[in-house]
Amino acid sequence: MRQHSKTYGLALALMLLTSSCTDTFDEMNVDPNNPTSIKAQFLLPYALERSIDRYWGGRTRFERINLDGAELWMQHLTRNIYSNEGDNYGVSPAFYNNNWQSFFNDGLLNFQRIIRESGPEGSSPNPNFEGVAMVMRAWTFSVLTDCWGAIPYSEAMKGTDGQPNYTPAYDTQEKIYAGLLDELKLANEKLNPAGPGIQGDILYNGNILRWKRFANSLRLRLANRQAAKKSAESRAIMREILADPAKYPLMAGNDDNALLRHTATLPSNNEWHQVIVQDGRTDWNVSSTLVDKLTALQDARLTVFASPNRDGKYLGHPNGLPDAIATTFLGSSSTIGSFFTRPEAPSIVMTFAELNFILAEAALDGDITGDAKTYFDRGVTASFEQYGLKATPDYFTRMGAVTREKVLEQKWIALFGQGIEAWTEYRRTGLPVLPPRDPRAVFENDGVLPTRLPYPATEYSLNKANIDKGITLNGGKDDMKTKLWWAEK
Repeated sequence: MRQHSKTYGLALALMLLTSSCTDTFDEMNVDPNNPTSIKAQFLLPYALERSIDRYWGGRTRFERINLDGAELWMQHLTRNIYSNEGDNYGVSPAFYNNNWQSFFNDGLLNFQRIIRESGPEGSSPNPNFEGVAMVMRAWTFSVLTDCWGAIPYSEAMKGTDGQPNYTPAYDTQEKIYAGLLDELKLANEKLNPAGPGIQGDILYNGNILRWKRFANSLRLRLANRQAAKKSAESRAIMREILADPAKYPLMAGNDDNALLRHTATLPSNNEWHQVIVQDGRTDWNVSSTLVDKLTALQDARLTVFASPNRDGKYLGHPNGLPDAIATTFLGSSSTIGSFFTRPEAPSIVMTFAELNFILAEAALDGDITGDAKTYFDRGVTASFEQYGLKATPDYFTRMGAVTREKVLEQKWIALFGQGIEAWTEYRRTGLPVLPPRDPRAVFENDGVLPTRLPYPATEYSLNKANIDKGITLNGGKDDMKTKLWWAEK
C-alpha cells in the first residue's frame, strides 16, 4: 500500500518541480503519448480485473487466497497433493503478504484515483464513475477487513495527498463497517441511470441501474453480517432499503449478478482455467463434505460443481489428509467441474441467490418483515438457475421446514467458488455444521480452522506502531485463531 503511494507521491513531486521550471515551454513539453494522468475509463477495467481476479483465483502459487485457502477451509474443495498449501490450515507468508499488497495497490489505490478524478472537484466530474468506484472501494475494503479484522481505513490511501500519510492508523472492524455502509448509501445516491455514461466497465457494461442494485444488495450483506453486534442499526438499514425499492433498488434476478465475464485469451481468462488447465495443475478435487451433502439432497448442482471420476461416479475425499494418503485419491475423486475451469468462466462477486438467503436469514431473525420461506425458495431457485438447472418441488420437500441452519447450509452450497464469502459466513455463524474430521487428517494452526489472516511483514517494518494498535483492536494475537468482531460464537 505505502510502497505504491510513495511512488505516486514521488511522481507528483517531480511533475510539480518540472512544471515550475518550464512555465514558458508548456506547449513544447506536452507529450500526447505520455499523459500525466490516467483517465477513469482506463483505470476502471484494470482495477476491476486485478481486484476480482485476486479475490476469485490468483494464479501465483502460495498466493491463491481462494483456491489454496477459503475454498479448502470451507470444504468445497480438497487437495490430493501439497496438503500443506492450505488444506491443513498452513499458509506461506506470501499468502497474506501479497494478497494484502495487491488488494490495496491494484484495487483500492485505483478506485480512489477514479473517485478523486470523477468527483465534483476532480478534473473530469462524473457522478456515475465516482459512484461505481465507491461501490468497488467499499467491496474491496470489506474483503480486507473480513480477512484481517482491523485495517487502515479512515487514513488509508493518502500517500498522494498534499500532506501524504505513509503510516495510516488502524480502525476497528466496527468502525469500518459503519463507514462502508455509509459509503454504499452515498454511492447509490450518486449513481443515476439517466446521468452521464461511463466506459471501461467490464462488470456491468455501463448499466448504472445494475450498479445501484449491486450497491444496495452489498449494503444488505454488510448490514446482515453485523446484525448480531449492532442489531438496531442493522435493522434500520435493512428496513430503509426494503421500504423504498424505487430509491434503493435491489438485484431482481440472475441478470443482475455481479460477476466478471472473462475471455478466452490471456490475461483476461478465468484464473481457475489458468491454474488448472493452462498450468496443468491437478492438485484439487471436490471435498467429500460437499459431495456427500449434495448426494444426500439429490442436488443436481453436483453435476456442475464436479466432474465424474473415471468410473462415472461423483466422489470426494476428506480434507487435511497427508500427501501420502491424499495422493491415493488422485484418480478416484471428482475434479472441479468444467463450468468453473473454462477460460470464459465468470468470477463471481455477488449473486441474486445470496441476496435472497440474506433476506431469508433476516426474516427469521425478525430484522425484516418478509416471509423467510419465500426468500429461501427464491434463493435456492436462483442458485439452480444460475447453472441452467431447475430445483424441483421434491427438492424443497426433502429439505423440510426453513430454519436458520437450512438457510446457511444452502447459502454455503450456493457460494461454491466464492470461498472467501463462505469462509466469512462460517466464521460469523458457525454454520453449516461441518462433519467430524477424518482420523487420518493432520492439521496445523493447533487444529483450529483459520479465523483470520496474519498481517503482512511490510506492516511490521513500515507501520509498526499502528499495527501494534491494530492487533490490540482485534482483541487477540496476530495469528489465525483470533475471532473477528462479527463472530457470533
